[in-house]
Amino acid sequence: MELNSKQIATPKNRLAASIAVEHSQTPKTKPSVELNSKKIARANNWLAASFPVEHFQSYTSAFGYRRSATGGSNLEFHSGLDIAAPQGSYIRNWWTGTVIKVGDRNACGSYIVIQSGEWEHTYCHMEGQVETVDNRRYLVDRTGGIQIAEGQQLSAGMRIGRVGMTGRTTGPHVHWGLKYAKQYVDPAMVLREMFSQQQITRSSSQGWTSQQSQVIIQESKAVGDSGY
Repeated sequence: MELNSKQIATPKNRLAASIAVEHSQTPKTKPSVELNSKKIARANNWLAASFPVEHFQSYTSAFGYRRSATGGSNLEFHSGLDIAAPQGSYIRNWWTGTVIKVGDRNACGSYIVIQSGEWEHTYCHMEGQVETVDNRRYLVDRTGGIQIAEGQQLSAGMRIGRVGMTGRTTGPHVHWGLKYAKQYVDPAMVLREMFSQQQITRSSSQGWTSQQSQVIIQESKAVGDSGY
């Protein structure tokens, strides 16, 4: 699936602006998290990675500290990037890996956690529910034709679920979280590096094929914090 965008690759775009948090309220640990994210994102080859949602609309809440989504002035750590899409849109696996957990009974709603080497990627607020068959747990979305089991091997770009409104959410979106070596990484920085590497490779046209790159990052026409 190839999508078209210039926004992620541009440092001064609105997504970058949405990641910024008021420094007067930001804990001192945030800069180290950002620097770590940049270092890790730049150290990987992303040509085989997939953008995690179809029918993308906008990035609605960035990684980092934000005001509580349930109201009030308290800050909370938002451990991923919220990507809005129409309810029922398919979610695609970002990177080849193994399902290590499925669940459906917390703020994340119905979710899947996938391990890809040192990377751990989480997808929240999906359609469906967890069912157990022969002592094996599955995330099941019959309407969408989805049945994903713990321990299952998944390829990059594979449809693994659909955008829903399960758990703590005020609108349809997927909360996409990333960890590297058990440390949180800003997904927006990974998307920028994905886009940059894909653009460079396409421009050089040296052995690049559409099959090698599952996605080219799509432009967001609206970026903000909707309190998801």
